[in-house]
Amino acid sequence: MTNRATLASAPLAEAPSGPWWRHPLMWMVVGGPAAVVVAGFATLWLAVHRPDPVIEADYYRRGIEINRTLAAQHALTPAQQARNHVTTPVHDLPPVSP
Repeated sequence: MTNRATLASAPLAEAPSGPWWRHPLMWMVVGGPAAVVVAGFATLWLAVHRPDPVIEADYYRRGIEINRTLAAQHALTPAQQARNHVTTPVHDLPPVSP
């Protein structure tokens, strides 16, 4: 019979690990940063080839004009509601409660 101490101290034989590119865990570790680098270069390419449009010099004045136009339209809202109420047929109106 063999001695237990002899078995415990005997080194285990390791299986040949093979080349580094055949290990899936290595691809999981390297794949994330590699994908980020590729995405960074794609973003750089988009930024260089499609720059943002230049803002016009009078953008503030145009914004004020838009706000005035919206305010004028908002001022007409009660008149538009009254016009729509006048054109509603009588049979579609709710009953009048005393």
